[in-house]
Amino acid sequence: MNLLVVVTLSLLAAACGSADPVTSPEETIASTQQAASTSDPATAPAILDIQGHRGARGLQPENTLPAFEAALDLGVTTLEFDLHFTEDGEVVVWHDPVIDASKCGLVPGADGPDPDDPLLPDEDLMIASLSSEELSNFVCDRNPDPARFPEQRASPTALAGDDYGIASLGAVFDFVDAYAKDQSKTSEQRTMAAAVAFNIETKRKPDNPAAIGDGFDGTNPGPFEVAILDIVAERGLGDRVVLQSFDHRSLWVIHVLEPSIRLAALTTRQTPDLNEYARRGASIWSPNQADVTAERIDEAHDLGLLVIPWTINDVDDMKKLIELGVDGLITDRPDLALSL
Repeated sequence: MNLLVVVTLSLLAAACGSADPVTSPEETIASTQQAASTSDPATAPAILDIQGHRGARGLQPENTLPAFEAALDLGVTTLEFDLHFTEDGEVVVWHDPVIDASKCGLVPGADGPDPDDPLLPDEDLMIASLSSEELSNFVCDRNPDPARFPEQRASPTALAGDDYGIASLGAVFDFVDAYAKDQSKTSEQRTMAAAVAFNIETKRKPDNPAAIGDGFDGTNPGPFEVAILDIVAERGLGDRVVLQSFDHRSLWVIHVLEPSIRLAALTTRQTPDLNEYARRGASIWSPNQADVTAERIDEAHDLGLLVIPWTINDVDDMKKLIELGVDGLITDRPDLALSL
C-alpha cells in the first residue's frame, strides 16, 4: 500500500496566510478540517507526505498521546516520533536521553528522581538508567519554548484526555488502532488513522553510546533494534513503518534483520552520500531543510530515494520545498502544511 496521500496544492495554499497566532489548537484543527472538506481534489493534486513531527509539537506537548491525537484529527499521512530504551528493556516514545524539567515533572505524590531538583545529576534522569515503572512517575505537559511554540497547549483531547506520560511504542500503536475504530471520530479521520504511517527515529548517537545503553557495537544488531522490530512484527505493521536515524549504523543493522522495513537516512549540515544510502538499503533521504537543493533532489530521485526534509514550520519554506519537488514535509505544524 502506498502510504502517501494525494494532497491538493491549492488546499495547501488556502488558509496559512490567515492563520491566527492566538487560535487554540482545537480551533486550528477544526478550521483545517473545514478547509479540507470544502476543497476540490481535482485541482492540481500532488503526492505529498505530511508528517506530524513528534505528533503535532506546535499544538500539543511533544511525543505524547494528545499530540498524536491532534495530528490524527488533522489528517496527517505519517506520525513522526522518537524512541529510547529503558533500563528494563522497554521501547518508549521520547526524544531526549534525559528527562528534562523544561518538558516534564514528577507526578504529584510520586516517588523517584525529580526533574525539578536542580541538584539531581543528569545520570539519575537518563531513560537508559530508569525502569518503565519509574518512567510512569513523570508527566510531560510543559512547553519548553513558548516563544517558538506559542500555540502549544496541554489541552486534554477526546480520546487521550490528559495522558501526558511517556508512552511505550506498543501503547502508541494501540492508541492509533483504537482511534481508527472510535465512532466519535469522522469516517475520514478513522480511514486516515487506519492507514497512517509511522516514521520512527532510533535515538542512537555515535559519539554517545550511553544514550541508549544497550551495548551496541555498531556492527551487530543491538537489543534496542531487535525489540523495535519485535513490536512492529507483533502488530503486523511492517508495511506502515519507516525507521530513521542520524546514526546510520542503526539503519544498516535493521536492514540485515528485516530487509523489508523502509529506512530513512537523517542528515544535517553535511554533504550526503546518497549513493551509499541507497546501496545500503535506505529508501528515503531526510535532510535538514537547509541542505535541500534541486540538484540533490534530482540525484536522490534518480537513485530511487524519496526526499522528506525536516523540520519545516514556516509557510513560505513549505511552499519553496514543494516547488523544488520534495516528497513530503516533517513539521511541528501539520495544520499549516495541510491548510496551505
